[in-house]
Amino acid sequence: MTSEHATTLIGERFGSAQVENGPPLTVTLPVDAWLPFAQFAKDELRCRYFSFLTAVDWKDQGLDVVLKIDNVDDNLSLIVKTRLEPGVSSCPSLTPLYRGANWMEREAYDMFGIVFEGHPDLRRILLTDDWEGHPLLKSYAVDTPHPPYR
Repeated sequence: MTSEHATTLIGERFGSAQVENGPPLTVTLPVDAWLPFAQFAKDELRCRYFSFLTAVDWKDQGLDVVLKIDNVDDNLSLIVKTRLEPGVSSCPSLTPLYRGANWMEREAYDMFGIVFEGHPDLRRILLTDDWEGHPLLKSYAVDTPHPPYR
C-alpha cells in the first residue's frame, strides 16, 4: 500500500482527519475518532506494528496524545495525534488493539495524568503510588519549598 492510497482511504473514512503527507503520514483527528481510527489502521492499512505512544503538553492549549504505528510489509508509517482540550484528560485505550500500548499508556498516565478509558491496569509505572502530581505537565511545580520527590 502506498502512502497516497492510504491518504485516500483515510480521507474517505475519516473526513474530519487532517493528513499531512511525507514519510511518515501524520494524521490528526478528534478524540472520539481515536479508537475507531486505530482499528481502521490495523485492519485496513495493516499497521500492525505498534512503535510508541506518548503525550505533549501544550500548556493552555491542552495535551496531544501521539501514536506511531507501522505497516512494515508496505513500508507505511503513521503518526497519529489527537488533542485533549484543557481540563480534559481522558482518551480511549488502545490496549485492546495493541498489547504494546499497555505500558506506554501507563507511562503517559503517570507522567501526564491522562486517563486511558478501558485500560486493563491503569496505575503508576515509574513513580510511587503516593507521588503527588504528574511531573511532565507544564503546570507541575518543581520549585516548591517542599517538592514531592524524596
